[in-house]
Amino acid sequence: MRLLIMGPQGVGKGTQAALLSKHYNIPAISTGDIFRYNLKNQTELGKQAQAYIDKGELVPDELTNSIVKDRLAKDDTRNGWILDGYPRNAAQVEALDKMLEELGTPLDYAVALDAAQDVLLERMKKRAAEEGRSDDTPEAIAKRLETYAKETAPLLDIYRNRGKLVSVNGVGEIETINKEIIAKLG
Repeated sequence: MRLLIMGPQGVGKGTQAALLSKHYNIPAISTGDIFRYNLKNQTELGKQAQAYIDKGELVPDELTNSIVKDRLAKDDTRNGWILDGYPRNAAQVEALDKMLEELGTPLDYAVALDAAQDVLLERMKKRAAEEGRSDDTPEAIAKRLETYAKETAPLLDIYRNRGKLVSVNGVGEIETINKEIIAKLG
């Protein structure tokens, strides 16, 4: 199973990706986690990404595409994967299509989670308090939600038109949402 998990920040993509990873026994690949690892370890990529993340901006496509392609080529992805936080814009959809073609690993589905903006804001405030994430300031959150609405939400139509989109409400009990996703994936 090769899946994208999409939706605005705070909708529960990471939580659902982890549950789906266990269910299907495939890795959940979060671009956010990869970047945080690089930031924490002060790698060259981490240093390049730091300035963007601190301002609440998205890391440029070239950096993101490189880490995703490298990660999808690893041995543990042979039976599938779940991408969380990628693609975020039309250029990344094109880059991903090319990567998957080169790797001979077509996408099965794009799972789209959705929730009202007030729910998302409350969840991210809670996450910021619990995890102490520097990228979850009110200003950064507002900017990321605006960017998602403008650049990423329109990508759902691409996957819908390809017959690959599975839409699920991201509000409710975590297990109930997970069961609905699995049922819709068949």
